[in-house]
Amino acid sequence: MTNNSQSPKKRRGVTIMDVARASGVSYATVSRVLSGYEFVKASTRHRVMEAVEQLGYVANLQARSLAGGRSRIIGLLVPNLDNGYIGTIMRGIDQELERANYDLMLYTTHRQPDNESFYVNAIANGLTEGLLLVTPLVATTYLKVLREHSFPYVLIDQVDGADNSSSVSATNWQGAYEATQHLIELGHRRIAFITGALVIQSAVDRLQGYKAALADSGIPIRDELILEGDYLQRSGYEISKNLLQSAVPLPTAIFASNDLSAFGAMDAARECGLRIPDDISVIGFDDIPQASLVYPKLTTVGQPLEQMGKVAVKMLLEQIEGRNHQPRRVTLATQLVLRDSCGSHQVEGEEHSNTVKRDRRKPIQLN
Repeated sequence: MTNNSQSPKKRRGVTIMDVARASGVSYATVSRVLSGYEFVKASTRHRVMEAVEQLGYVANLQARSLAGGRSRIIGLLVPNLDNGYIGTIMRGIDQELERANYDLMLYTTHRQPDNESFYVNAIANGLTEGLLLVTPLVATTYLKVLREHSFPYVLIDQVDGADNSSSVSATNWQGAYEATQHLIELGHRRIAFITGALVIQSAVDRLQGYKAALADSGIPIRDELILEGDYLQRSGYEISKNLLQSAVPLPTAIFASNDLSAFGAMDAARECGLRIPDDISVIGFDDIPQASLVYPKLTTVGQPLEQMGKVAVKMLLEQIEGRNHQPRRVTLATQLVLRDSCGSHQVEGEEHSNTVKRDRRKPIQLN
């Protein structure tokens, strides 16, 4: 009778030599297949992978790294995993890494700066060959160390003010400018703005784009309508509810720096008895998947989040493979996405036509 309790132990003891014997090829051939080497016959690769599956072989990545090999692992540092923004970026990262035959090691900071610094150090001194950082909070405290050790990394949706880091981001200023202009063209003059965490450059750029659009249209910038948020739905709800319960007169529109904050603003507006968009308009930023599922569907500024993930991986692999060591910044275009959460606001005696010259890219209309 077979003793099944010994099976896990046997499986853990399987070596690369066992795989070589089972598949009838050399140790070197198995090593090339498992390392992602491209120039191996498809039939040979299939035979090796079939033996790997049957034997339950698990590569000892640490041993491979110590032996001078390639781990083919990329570290990814994200603030959290609770929204479609991160998920969409990760989908692009995953697709590009799969194409390049790399694996992913994920770390979540839970928006704690201390965690961020700790994990960056752990990733840089571990098995990974490079690092992707999504909207890091305190990047300047450790980017210099990464550069000094020539450790490849790319920032996503954040930039290095000193231009010493490779990064991929979107036209945040332009996107916010166009979103604000859209509201102005609908007749809105009292437009509240919910910022993101202002330690993140994208949040600063969006705030500046909002202010520039108001100034270009001759609309006063009112400090009481600028609400400091942190890109979270809960804070978007709380600060919007406080504003709507206290402001006199009420804003006729709320522009939130991201879709999650916009969802919070919509919840607050409904609790205060306001109809969207009849009584108040709401617009967001990012165009995460949930934006087209809420009611009413959210008008927002679309970021090419999946593409940002793909581009970041390509930039990182260029560094790892020695094809490019110079910092490079890639900026992808945003696009205003019109849905149902914004309506016109008519005010007697006000001129509603906008004569400011700007880039009038036609917004896309989604149902």
